[in-house]
Amino acid sequence: MRSERAVLIAGISLLLVPTMVLAHHALQAQFDMKQTITLTGAVTKMDWSNPHVRLYVEVRNQSKSVTWELYLASPNQQILNGWKIDTYRPGDRVSVEAYPARDGSSVGFAKKVRAVSGRSF
Repeated sequence: MRSERAVLIAGISLLLVPTMVLAHHALQAQFDMKQTITLTGAVTKMDWSNPHVRLYVEVRNQSKSVTWELYLASPNQQILNGWKIDTYRPGDRVSVEAYPARDGSSVGFAKKVRAVSGRSF
């Protein structure tokens, strides 16, 4: 009976593996890792939910303002890198080096985030 249960659990686990593998994406598929852009603006929001922390930055130019959605690592990885939930708050001015989205949208993967005051993570 015990061995049958073990075989059943192993079988179910093997069925779930392809689903987990397909659920995560390669950064290279969504972002142009050969190009880096620098964005400077004000933080509007931070979202600390899995699988990636997201930082929203309002970037203004002469004609309009655009809110960029910038992906970071997982919440656990950001904490290991020294971030806290309140590291950046709405209104903080930041400069972000990021890989832009391949589709030209206002989305990127943040490589480095630096407060305009000089603190960086």
